[in-house]
Amino acid sequence: MNCPFASTPKGSADVPTQPGPLPDKPTMDFSQDMAYGDYLQLGAILGAQQPLSPAHDEMLFIVQHQTSELWMKLMLHELAAAMQCIQSDRLGMAFKMLARVSTIMAQLVHAWDVLATMTPPEYTAIRPFLAASSGFQSHQYRCIEFAMGNKQAAMLGPHAHQPDVLRTVQQALHAPSLYDHALGLLARRGLPVPASHLARDWSQAYVASAAVEAAWLQVYRDPETHWDLYQLGEELTDLEDAFRLWRFRHLTTVERVIGFKRGTGGTGGVTYLRRMLDVVLFPEIWSLRTHL
Repeated sequence: MNCPFASTPKGSADVPTQPGPLPDKPTMDFSQDMAYGDYLQLGAILGAQQPLSPAHDEMLFIVQHQTSELWMKLMLHELAAAMQCIQSDRLGMAFKMLARVSTIMAQLVHAWDVLATMTPPEYTAIRPFLAASSGFQSHQYRCIEFAMGNKQAAMLGPHAHQPDVLRTVQQALHAPSLYDHALGLLARRGLPVPASHLARDWSQAYVASAAVEAAWLQVYRDPETHWDLYQLGEELTDLEDAFRLWRFRHLTTVERVIGFKRGTGGTGGVTYLRRMLDVVLFPEIWSLRTHL
């Protein structure tokens, strides 16, 4: 078997003796055309970092959260499209989108590694300038939580001062979640999903059901017959797995930087984040594994 990294004898015809010319001459004049920065609106994006404190490390804090919001915007874009695809039985497309969301979550998990380079004294220097602002108030994160099924009407409160934002979050609260769409698909395929979980008040928190678990068990006990539904279950498992890792990394980073102080937004900080670790988004997909 030939090794692709094996050396080639000097003078071999397979090794060019002189570098060839560039295949194309790059464009240097963009006065009449759209350039990279124009397309990405980099002027607006790179001008959006406006530290309020004299502290060097505030730039890290701002960039961390702004980039996270950009990734969350893409997550919402993909989740909305995935739900439409599930509703119209285009599961191949939905799987691609859900896999992308899981990969974005992995990106957000690793982003905590960068923020964790901020030490407690460095954060203390910028904290007074944050006032009551907090990631807890991120309306995009709230829409992701709602799309994933963690519905809590009380979480509309932080957005009441922004009517346009409030309407967006309210729409997410009252819309079926990703899991609701998945259960609707199971029912359309003839699996015994109870009516109580097919037509309900979507703004209410999801309540696990033994009957729903039984429906998923049919899928998992005969994956060849229900292959695409089986794959859907695993895509949802991947997604929640990634979301749990993000929550855990959030918790450990906050504890590392501020200990058990209250969050700037008034939450209990670490104690609040620990409670969030207990939230299960797709409960029957996890519980069924005990019974296989």
